Amino acid sequence: MPAEGPVRLVVLDRGRELSGVVHEGESWAVAARRTCASLHADPEPVDLSGEVKRFVVDHDTRIAIRAMTRGDLPDVVRWRAAEHVRPWFTDTEPTMEALEAKYGDRIDGMSPTRMWVVEVNGRSVGFVQDYRIGDYPDYAVLGPDPDAIGIDYLIGEPAWVGHGLGARMLWAWMSRACTRFDTARTFCAAPDHRNGASRRILLKAGFVEGVWFDEPQDDGRVTTMVGHTLDVARVIGAGHRPRVIG
Repeated sequence: MPAEGPVRLVVLDRGRELSGVVHEGESWAVAARRTCASLHADPEPVDLSGEVKRFVVDHDTRIAIRAMTRGDLPDVVRWRAAEHVRPWFTDTEPTMEALEAKYGDRIDGMSPTRMWVVEVNGRSVGFVQDYRIGDYPDYAVLGPDPDAIGIDYLIGEPAWVGHGLGARMLWAWMSRACTRFDTARTFCAAPDHRNGASRRILLKAGFVEGVWFDEPQDDGRVTTMVGHTLDVARVIGAGHRPRVIG
């Protein structure tokens, strides 16, 4: 078979379409940043699932990640009760008492799982939770590396669903996670196989689909999940982390 050529990419910046390639040993993020040479913001993914990796430099919409506090729980209750979210989070009823019991220790730093709020231009719109796979041996099906980082996430505000926020939200989380988990080589997620929107978000953010597996639920049902993994060195770059701007 003929040797594969370099990975190609496009960065959209203020109406310009800048084309580039990923050099040998270079990550997609580093190549995108070199291609656009922006002094104002780092490129974020539009769609990394295709043959050409597509990024954007958005000068108007800033996405940030911050630690969740207990003061965010009313938003979390509302997000978890939203029609587009509820089918995929069935473990706990979306009430203040139930979610405070579920998330309280995570928010307070008393659990291996930590909680993060996603903000768009300063407004809270969803959350991400992350954990080291090795801290939850039952999750080893996601991969053999105990230092891999597992994530769950949601966009809670209906107004932001379907606007390309998901991949950029995960990218903002990665910018933080690469510093917090500086030895992690892999990020992992496992949405329900019926959750096509979540699976598309992961692929657009640079994850690849892997193993399908059955996960027992608290009510006795079994749900089929789809494992996805992201190669940190390939997509983001070992030794290089995206800037956290703003």
